[in-house]
Amino acid sequence: MKLSYKTKGVCSRQMNIEAEDGVIKSVEVVGGCNGNLQGISRLVEGMRVEEAISRLEGIRCGTKETSCPDQLAQALKQLT
Repeated sequence: MKLSYKTKGVCSRQMNIEAEDGVIKSVEVVGGCNGNLQGISRLVEGMRVEEAISRLEGIRCGTKETSCPDQLAQALKQLT
């Protein structure tokens, strides 16, 4: 399953996610802090969707109510 998710409240603009049988196959983030987001993307590849959600949901960026990791969790929720 493929998903294109438009982020809200963060520097990145979009996340393109591919998952199969509940496992994340790839994550591409458009915009945002390139190096950090490439690192997060690689760390979650091969991880079960539910595990990634539980690890990333609720992370905040400074005083913002959300973060790129939290937005990734919100996007992944749409795959469950």
